[in-house]
Amino acid sequence: MTTVDSAALLFDGPWQHRFVTANGARFHVATAGDPDAPLVLLLHGVPQFWWAWRHQMPALAAAGYRVAAMDLRGTGGSDKPPQGYDVPTLAADAAGVIRSLGESDAVVVGSGTGADVAWATAAAHPGVVRALGVLAGTHPCDRVAEPRTAPHPAAAALLAFTQLPSLPERAVVEGDLVERMLTQWGGVPGRPDASAVDTYRRALRVPFAAHSQLEQVRWLVRSTPRPDGRRFRALLRGARPVPVLQVHGVRDGLRPASHASLRASTRRVALPYRFELLRGGGHYLADQVPEEVGELLVDWLAEVDGVRARERRVLG
Repeated sequence: MTTVDSAALLFDGPWQHRFVTANGARFHVATAGDPDAPLVLLLHGVPQFWWAWRHQMPALAAAGYRVAAMDLRGTGGSDKPPQGYDVPTLAADAAGVIRSLGESDAVVVGSGTGADVAWATAAAHPGVVRALGVLAGTHPCDRVAEPRTAPHPAAAALLAFTQLPSLPERAVVEGDLVERMLTQWGGVPGRPDASAVDTYRRALRVPFAAHSQLEQVRWLVRSTPRPDGRRFRALLRGARPVPVLQVHGVRDGLRPASHASLRASTRRVALPYRFELLRGGGHYLADQVPEEVGELLVDWLAEVDGVRARERRVLG
């Protein structure tokens, strides 16, 4: 097995590659669209990188938005420091990237573990997030309060395995753990396809990337009973309301669709709130049902812009 240079992940396409500094680290960002248009920041999940949004970036740019898909800390071309993989730090990274791109705010869209970061960014940095899109992103407070959202047994066993020291890193780099995540957590056999699975596997062979991504998953699990996890949920419960689109796949293996929509106790942070259930999708929606995701995002963003325009007219 040979390691992979992160430069090999800067694929050509209808986008440009940039590096920006934020929150004490350097981040790779793929951008597309009019640089003067409103910004949409895209946050990938584990075990993915910026390329997870390859299908949606052109659609959002064509709809009139500036799009930025970042490699989160520890992933792809971004820095991989030995620490900082807790969600609050990742949220500070995202807020910093928005500012480093020259914007005061952005619509933030996250998928999977990236959705946890999106929820946290809106809560901890309210002035930076004007609307929030979450794919396969049940609210972290709801996951703790609602036991019926437990993963399917095979997905739960895989999640438990990622909590072990060292062995999961070896399974990512030398074994089939990436494929098992995308299949068992994803819930849709054959999607992502074999070529995409191979690309994600190669991305985790960049030095330190496997450990960094697994540390994100470990924090989400291990922090739940700890004081830092309780502080995180308290932060989320006190979030300022923003427009929220929540998209969930019926076949999600890691975060089942039953009771995926916000509970009454958390829905107050989402005003207005829109929930969409995609029957052909699982956990990795941007890969599994790319056209549907792109169309939903464009349609919802038009709704958000319409509400903002009406509010400006009223205030003006």
